[in-house]
Amino acid sequence: MKKNNFETSLKRLEQIVNEMENTELDIDKAMKLFEEGISLVKDCSTKLNEAKKKVEILTEKDGKMKKTNFES
Repeated sequence: MKKNNFETSLKRLEQIVNEMENTELDIDKAMKLFEEGISLVKDCSTKLNEAKKKVEILTEKDGKMKKTNFES
């Protein structure tokens, strides 16, 4: 499976959930969709964690702006 951007992965995940909730699927098709969904969730989680590491917060101290890393 090729790597998608976050928004594309999330949209596909929504489609999978919708299809699984609103369609009578045979077990093979349901398992295939489930496996694809799990892969997309892992990919989205990885992308969110990478973005979180890149976020910096600007804070003002003694009248000067200072960059600090984001920490949860």
